[in-house]
Amino acid sequence: MSRGRGGRRKKPEEEHGGEERWMASYMDMVTVLMCLFIVLYAMSTVDTAKFEKLKASLATGFGVEQSQTVDTAEGVIVRPEDVGKKGLLTDQKVAQETREHLMKVAEAERADLEELRRKIEHRLDKTGHKGAAAFTIDKRGLTIRLVSAETFFEPNSADLTRNATEILEAIAPVLAPTDRSFEIEGFADVRQPVDPYPTNWELSASRATRVLRSLVEDGGVRGNRIASVGYGDARPVPGKKDLALNRRVDVVVLSDQPESVRSLLPTAASRS
Repeated sequence: MSRGRGGRRKKPEEEHGGEERWMASYMDMVTVLMCLFIVLYAMSTVDTAKFEKLKASLATGFGVEQSQTVDTAEGVIVRPEDVGKKGLLTDQKVAQETREHLMKVAEAERADLEELRRKIEHRLDKTGHKGAAAFTIDKRGLTIRLVSAETFFEPNSADLTRNATEILEAIAPVLAPTDRSFEIEGFADVRQPVDPYPTNWELSASRATRVLRSLVEDGGVRGNRIASVGYGDARPVPGKKDLALNRRVDVVVLSDQPESVRSLLPTAASRS
């Protein structure tokens, strides 16, 4: 059989090659469909127990219906009319209980400071220095104000007088055994100092440091529990213009309670 001009008869494998290409596309499509059905099946699976718990919780919370099952949801159920309100009885109760607890701690702290004050007063009376100190209790703790005319320092001097040394020797045995911390605050009168003190700050700081050294070196107060500070003439005794009264030193027995308790110390006085 003759072939056309320039023509070539196709081999059998070449004639059927193009007809089989559709199978690759078909197999890809079947694979994709199978994955799709698997995903749909996985999404359609529901944990009935969890769904029922969620349904009961939502129904109870929104007040739509009463649930016959146990509501296992965590949190606080709020009535619809109370949504958006803050505080309410629960917060008020917690706040009241907290304040009562803090007040009890403040009263105990106040009692300890008062006992310390009584011991110091007793020592001063016993050594013949009754009235040499004034006492106040505020949110810082117990302040022992050592004020008495010409008791501690001469003008422009940080040297302790003999009377001052006796007073410090009287109170040191009461302060030394405690585990509390102390702050020694020095003050000066309004007159400008002369050499060797350029300003009243240096003078007051020197006075505070001198008292600190006496309590530590001679009185047995631990050095890691005491500090000194000088206020110059910036904090005179309220209502007092006597220059000698402002040549003074305050020994502050610091409260070791948190601020929430220390702020209640003045109030606790009326209940102690």
